[in-house]
Amino acid sequence: MPAALLLVWGCSVSPEPIRIGLAGSLSDPVGIPMKLAAELAVEEINGQGGVDGRLLELVQRDDYGDPDSAVFVATDLYEAGVSAVIGHIFSGMTLAAAPVYNGGSDPVAAISPSSSSPDISSAGDYTFRICPSDLAHGIALAKWVHDTLKLQRGAVLYLNDQYGRGVRQTFVRDFVRRGGVLQSIDPYLGDTPQVGPFLDRLAKLGGTDFLVVAGNRGEAEEILRQARRRGLMMPILGGDGLEGIEAAGALAEGVHLSSAYLPTLATTANKTFLRAYRKKFPAAGLPNQPAAATYDAVYLLREVIGRAGPKRSAVRRELARVGGGAPAFRGVTGTVAFDAKGDVPNQSVYIGVVQGGAVRLAGGQ
Repeated sequence: MPAALLLVWGCSVSPEPIRIGLAGSLSDPVGIPMKLAAELAVEEINGQGGVDGRLLELVQRDDYGDPDSAVFVATDLYEAGVSAVIGHIFSGMTLAAAPVYNGGSDPVAAISPSSSSPDISSAGDYTFRICPSDLAHGIALAKWVHDTLKLQRGAVLYLNDQYGRGVRQTFVRDFVRRGGVLQSIDPYLGDTPQVGPFLDRLAKLGGTDFLVVAGNRGEAEEILRQARRRGLMMPILGGDGLEGIEAAGALAEGVHLSSAYLPTLATTANKTFLRAYRKKFPAAGLPNQPAAATYDAVYLLREVIGRAGPKRSAVRRELARVGGGAPAFRGVTGTVAFDAKGDVPNQSVYIGVVQGGAVRLAGGQ
């Protein structure tokens, strides 16, 4: 055979890349760090030779934080032949997309880095997550308020959606179990919640030691402004939905929030991740929880595919064994060991506090 033909033949049998889907609100401030962290992990793994000599290829799709778009994205990735999906970011989108990933003749495993709704646990055999559920966040907040801050009387304002109700449910149950008293538990809706009457009632009652806002950052900032205008200076606490609230400056000073990851964690794995992330993306700011968990998910899939191969059914079977029949995965966000529902019940929930414009690990942990 002529040398030229040998060269062409040799090139033609190069192994094709292993395709991994990345789905989420990739243009959203919460999702951009996720996108960057995934690209960093894939670049590192490919720089080390990939998986059994095959490079990873990241197939990215933006769901724009919309359930209908999430279904479209899931269908697109399903048909694109990816071995697994990392996504989605928000619980509503993960739940909307789950029937697609779990359906058809060749289901595909989807690993959410940050969907915390309790409903994710029953979304399907091919749905996994590597973050604690809202149940864990509510319990962590209740323990922190009652046992560490020693506050006995409080109130709860919660966003009336899956996320807000999940945090409220477990916080209320655990705080009351510990002997605490809640003066009011009230729902709100919208990005600019109309909570004036609730706050007026608290101001009139007096004696409220704290206020839990079970919602998102924007709503919490508006509630903070309304509370401070009424002279309500009690501590404000919330779940991981308050991520980024430190950017509100003096308004957010002293706010406590729960999180499965803080960039200030002093672990070796986190220091290594931070160093690589900041070197590659010097203008991007610090990574968030979805970023750290996505980085872990890419490396987790490298291990799983390395053991089981890239076939979808094999990937799912091997994922389900992580922490059981196969070794647990140790990454930036901690130890990943799945239970029968695809959850990670033993992952830590940290309490952070806004100090000097940054979220720092609160004392006593």
